[in-house]
Amino acid sequence: MTKLEQVFPLQAQRVHEVCGAGAFSFAAMACGQVDATILWLQSGWQTEQLNPTGLTQFVSPKKLVMVHADTHKDLLACSEDGLRSGAVSLVICEVTQKLDLTAGRRLQLAAEEGGSTGILIIPEGAGSNATQTRWHCSPIFEGGHTSNKNLTLQDWQLIKNKSGTLTNWKVYWDAKTHRVIVVSEDGK
Repeated sequence: MTKLEQVFPLQAQRVHEVCGAGAFSFAAMACGQVDATILWLQSGWQTEQLNPTGLTQFVSPKKLVMVHADTHKDLLACSEDGLRSGAVSLVICEVTQKLDLTAGRRLQLAAEEGGSTGILIIPEGAGSNATQTRWHCSPIFEGGHTSNKNLTLQDWQLIKNKSGTLTNWKVYWDAKTHRVIVVSEDGK
């Protein structure tokens, strides 16, 4: 099995995708791994908007720049500009439509040029073949893995990886150390 440290924190200068009910937790944990400005993009028409103070256990809201784009095209253009600029180290974009290969490739080239990492939060099945990795993340609602009730267990499945194997991990976020912790198979 591949070690999580080989793929997370995510490879820089690349764009990655995440889907599933735990996608926002995955993105938040990625924010916690960054000690620089983060650009988070959403469609302005979405009724559910991110509240930066909700991410305080992961990252200081002072590090977040929130952008609301009017259209899908504007959302992708802002993401591309953010990745290319080099002014931010992480760009997170909540994509609501399927990405074509051209759009995915443009984002990948922008990340390479700007030295930034991109995370696209996508609907299931809406990814691009141009991305480096694709993750499916789900919360785990069963008990018994830990006695600490402050832990939110996640199941992270690496379902696409251009440079390695596919595997999965059970993880949780340790807010004190700002680290993703892998839970052993026996739950200890």
